[in-house]
Amino acid sequence: MITLPIWVFLLMLVLACWSAWSRLFVPSVRWYLRRRVNALIDQVNRRLDVRIRPFQLAKRKILLQRLVYDAEVVKAQEDYVIESNLPRDVVHEKVRRYAQEIVPAFNAYLYYRFGYWLAKKVVQWLYDVRVTFSNEKALLSANTNSTIVFVMNHRSNMDYVLVSFLASQRTTLSYAVGEWARVWPLEALIKSMGAYFVRRNSRNPLYRKVLERYVAMATKEGVCQAMFPEGGLTRDGKLRAAKLGLFDYMLRHFDHDKDPDVLFIPVGINYDRTLEDRTLLKSLDGDAPKTSKWQAAGNTLAFVKRNLGLMWRHQWKNFGHAAVVFGTPISAADYAKSQSVQFHALDRALRFHHITQLSEMIMSEVASVVPVLPLAVLCEVLLASKEPLDRISLKVQALKRSKYLTEAGLTTVVAMENLDGAYDSAIDMLVKRRLVMEEDQCFAANPQEHLLLNYYANSIVHLEK
Repeated sequence: MITLPIWVFLLMLVLACWSAWSRLFVPSVRWYLRRRVNALIDQVNRRLDVRIRPFQLAKRKILLQRLVYDAEVVKAQEDYVIESNLPRDVVHEKVRRYAQEIVPAFNAYLYYRFGYWLAKKVVQWLYDVRVTFSNEKALLSANTNSTIVFVMNHRSNMDYVLVSFLASQRTTLSYAVGEWARVWPLEALIKSMGAYFVRRNSRNPLYRKVLERYVAMATKEGVCQAMFPEGGLTRDGKLRAAKLGLFDYMLRHFDHDKDPDVLFIPVGINYDRTLEDRTLLKSLDGDAPKTSKWQAAGNTLAFVKRNLGLMWRHQWKNFGHAAVVFGTPISAADYAKSQSVQFHALDRALRFHHITQLSEMIMSEVASVVPVLPLAVLCEVLLASKEPLDRISLKVQALKRSKYLTEAGLTTVVAMENLDGAYDSAIDMLVKRRLVMEEDQCFAANPQEHLLLNYYANSIVHLEK
């Protein structure tokens, strides 16, 4: 018989349990989960037009190593060591942190089993979703071996959810997401959905080189991406000029003779109600006190509480239409051939000249496919009217405007025969939000809400008058 102190026995028991956990249980669970994930990926790839790329399925540790030790990143690191006079280890740690921040941790199981389900429920609960294709034949005939890039106007943070849900039947999107989402636990969730974070206003050359090389790698490996070239949400409702950074990163090393084509698909987005509209307008007022994170959280909770109260009293209605229009794909290879240029061989000045031209073509197409919604047309009519209008007169003027826009070739997502009811719903929404005053069954723009009415009218102000 061997006698042991109780603490030695407990220590041995803990070690035995740990060994059983790490050597038997964990590998079994990993094997089971890996089988489920691989089965899901095979199932998803069979129905997707654009398959999930091997680059997206690679282990994050491998992608980090590949990015950190990329030849151009290493050269930029050495240059930074000389310029900053910092130790090489310190600079290397900076590069590693930048890579950790940028590289996503894509989880196909989470994306399709949770992300798709959640996006579908949220979008369909909040909005009446309309999807249109300005040139469906061109979209269907697009080469699925190309790198697909959806280029969108940015009206709301709901854009990420809306387009991911609509595109998930055909492809898996990787978003460029701003720093607003770098909060726990949202950051981990967004990275698992395949998004990568971008410091939009960073002038740090080392950070920009790490970001550039990741975007270039993902583009060359055929990862389907989505970008908002305006660089952030529109504050006044107008479409803004494109920033060229991501376009340059995608095309700087592009060789149309050897690399897969890069197809830019213009996407126009519009809403009858943008959830952040008042917050966005407030940011235009330089004298207004800045809203802290706690205040923003409080405002969000108050908004949710108010809408839950309306639901409890059976008075809640959704926020009208959310519309997405997919435009005609624009090929980077076709552009390069038409201009007799090779992007990878151009100096910086000439490359930016051609990237500017190409981005203007893409943004022009984005502008042309922004959906014309009933509420935006009503806002235009109400702001232009010098006297109150009764409901029939208001709808007649709005219908004339919609008919003109449709004949001009613009996309009105509500059929002409259904517009009468859609305008009734939009008028009721404006009255409920106190953007419009009703007196003696006549309607006029609320003078105190002209900024908000302009915000919605501005969503189509760039279209043909």
